[in-house]
Amino acid sequence: MPSLGVNIDHVATIRQARRTVEPDPVAAAVLAELAGADGITVHLREDRRHIQDRDLRILRQTVRTHLNLEMAATDEMVALALEIKPDYITLVPENRQEVTTEGGVDILSQQQRLKDLVQTLQGAEIPVSLFIDADQAQIEAAAQIEAQFIELHTGPYAEAQLGRPQAEALNHLHQACQGAISLGLRVNAGHGLTYWNVHPVACLAGMEELNIGHTIISRAVLVGLERAVREMKAAISGQLHRI
Repeated sequence: MPSLGVNIDHVATIRQARRTVEPDPVAAAVLAELAGADGITVHLREDRRHIQDRDLRILRQTVRTHLNLEMAATDEMVALALEIKPDYITLVPENRQEVTTEGGVDILSQQQRLKDLVQTLQGAEIPVSLFIDADQAQIEAAAQIEAQFIELHTGPYAEAQLGRPQAEALNHLHQACQGAISLGLRVNAGHGLTYWNVHPVACLAGMEELNIGHTIISRAVLVGLERAVREMKAAISGQLHRI
């Protein structure tokens, strides 16, 4: 079964709603790890709408599993990544008006620039992943720019109607995963995954890590973060029968 990267952005979203000091995403990361999270994921957005620079710096000192920094492919973020040295980077597209990430990075439209960026980061021993749609051309481009990982965008699967549409979306992810592995890429996945739809994605051969945030934090509001993380670990392994 793939490992679980817990995205704690929405803990910071609650804090920033009042511009106060609580809840602290650093404390959330500690609780998530104690509950069995295999990694901690944060997205430092250019507009700093949730995670702040302070959070990232403290998390780098306190996370005991691995720290995955999601970021836009900008000079500012590259400089910060080179300073902080997260365990790996996931490059994501960013639109100031979006509520959440709406699609994958278009590697084809900026291939040389992304290749230079990947070489800079990986030359500093920071592995790079690219959050991309399950599209063969994008997967091939990710291999060409020599990224170590991709993260497949699971939003279309998560939003598909139950039955044949969801089965077709899952098969599309399966084909993308196998195609990426055949090109030497390591594969993660995320976006829109919940307790109820995660297990089929977790069963895809070669899938290494699932990055999940919103559904876990939503559940944590009701039952606590440690229980929410433990339940997601059970859901990934197919052992969660009711919540």
